[in-house]
Amino acid sequence: MTEAVLKLVERIDELEARLAFQEDTIAQLNDVIARQDADIRRLLIHMRELMQKYSAISSELPGGVRPSGDKPPHY
Repeated sequence: MTEAVLKLVERIDELEARLAFQEDTIAQLNDVIARQDADIRRLLIHMRELMQKYSAISSELPGGVRPSGDKPPHY
């Protein structure tokens, strides 16, 4: 083989190695994103449950705690 062909083969090998590394990195990132999505969905469900419990508890308290964060009328 000529020197030019050897250089092209080396470049192709380097590009193939980079591509394999990038594909592995993309797969790892995809796994992380999938786990984070599941975590976010689970946290949203817990947050809704907590908000419902807070509303139920605050409505039973005397004097009425304002879950909306509104200031009492004397402010």
